[in-house]
Amino acid sequence: MAARRKDGTSGAGETVSRRGFIGGATAAAAGAATMGFPSIVKAQGPVTMRWQSTWPTKDIFHEFAGDFVKKVNDMSGGELKIELLPAGAVVKAFDLIDAVSKGTLDGGHGVIAYWYGKNSALALWGSGPGFGMDPNMVLAWHKYGGGKELQEEIYRSLNLDVVSFLYGPMPTQPLGWFKKPITKPEDFKGLKFRTVGLSIDIFTGLGAAVNALPGAEIVPALDRGLLDAAEFNNASSDRALGFQDVSKVCMLRSFHQSSEQFEILFNKKRYDALSPKLRALIANAVDASSAEMSIKAIDRYSKDYQALQQQGVKFYATPNSVLQAQLKIWDEIVARKEKENPMFKKVNDSMRTFAQRTTRWQNDTNVEYRMASQHYFGAKKA
Repeated sequence: MAARRKDGTSGAGETVSRRGFIGGATAAAAGAATMGFPSIVKAQGPVTMRWQSTWPTKDIFHEFAGDFVKKVNDMSGGELKIELLPAGAVVKAFDLIDAVSKGTLDGGHGVIAYWYGKNSALALWGSGPGFGMDPNMVLAWHKYGGGKELQEEIYRSLNLDVVSFLYGPMPTQPLGWFKKPITKPEDFKGLKFRTVGLSIDIFTGLGAAVNALPGAEIVPALDRGLLDAAEFNNASSDRALGFQDVSKVCMLRSFHQSSEQFEILFNKKRYDALSPKLRALIANAVDASSAEMSIKAIDRYSKDYQALQQQGVKFYATPNSVLQAQLKIWDEIVARKEKENPMFKKVNDSMRTFAQRTTRWQNDTNVEYRMASQHYFGAKKA
């Protein structure tokens, strides 16, 4: 029985009225949703990720990593925020993929050749002549010719809990920086030389004593005499790292890494937890960054190539005898690795099949650009 108020009413009607109001409000909200009116929901905070690159801050490669991160952050409208750190901030450069797999880092930016020690087949995505494919063609093989599926098979066999995107085709890398010009294959004998991936086997085959070092450690090692010579990647990276301060001789053109590309990594659990929209955004940001990097590199690398010459660096074309020796040694490496590692043969056969078709098309189709350049600018051969 309802208690009596001082005014003599029971208040029961008001209680019913409140209940009716609440019920009516709930029904109205449901009705609004049914009719398509927006309902008010509590805003979710952004997804945050901590990333690391395998590059020092001053390297243009770290800038490329930052370009991708900015695209994702901007395009997500605040839903996803990636913080990018340079090499060594959390783990050493060569330890990146393990850190991402374990969740120590949510993602990162590097090159697949850095994981060569886990399975030699991984180096095929960047080391060697690639059967004459340029870096764009290697990416085409990866995306459309079965390379991605083979890479994923290798990562599963290594229990790497990562999602990988390859992008950013790199121009042919220089043979390296030396104390004096290389004129013949025999000049490598006894040289203390820096490279990575299967390039180690190529330069070892040429007679060098090879030491694999990450980018930030190369110039200090050259300065202290721990290395006699080294290769890294391109005019902008080499200049930023200070190669011109320890050497004035750079040899251009080589088959040791003529068609490499970058790798974007995500921890698989973190990636799979993202919404379908954010995963689609990431995939499109990869393609956009790949195109942007390619055209940005043309501008920046050519400017730094010019600047290095103004700083007294002399560039020389690698002699054909050295290039031919690289190809001969590469054939020996492939024969040995295919016997040691069935996956190496599986990947190499896939590349060969794709290259046989696509290099024929490319070589038959493309004009000789050097001829036109020399016609208009009197360009000298490097």
